[in-house]
Amino acid sequence: ACSEFSQRSCEECLKNVSCLWCYTNNTCVDYPVRSILPPSALCSLSNARWGVCWINFEALIIAIAVVAGLILVSIAVCCCYCCYRRRRSRSRPDEEEERLARKREERRLQSLQRKHERKMKHDEIRKKYGLLQDSDNPYSRFENE
Repeated sequence: ACSEFSQRSCEECLKNVSCLWCYTNNTCVDYPVRSILPPSALCSLSNARWGVCWINFEALIIAIAVVAGLILVSIAVCCCYCCYRRRRSRSRPDEEEERLARKREERRLQSLQRKHERKMKHDEIRKKYGLLQDSDNPYSRFENE
């Protein structure tokens, strides 16, 4: 019974978790479990102590609300950040893929350029030996030796 600790000290009263200490009249009462906050008729929030003696019930409620609010805000920020990163990564290929695509395109262009140079050299050799047909005169006379 919490009433046994009345007119003693706050520390002795709050050793039992179900007790509430009221500084206005130095009484130890059972915590009203049915209502979340103790009614002001029992004890004002600024004079009520529960759990620890060095912080009043009003400050305890504010501290718990602030901590809970910070946790909820940080969870919301983390979720928004993760969703933003996921959406950004889907919509735009990352830098590594872009770099690889650029290199692939450069290699393809170099390959085409080398192919064109080879074709020109081969055409020069064919022309030198008379193997290249003129595009101006596709019908040439067949010469027998």
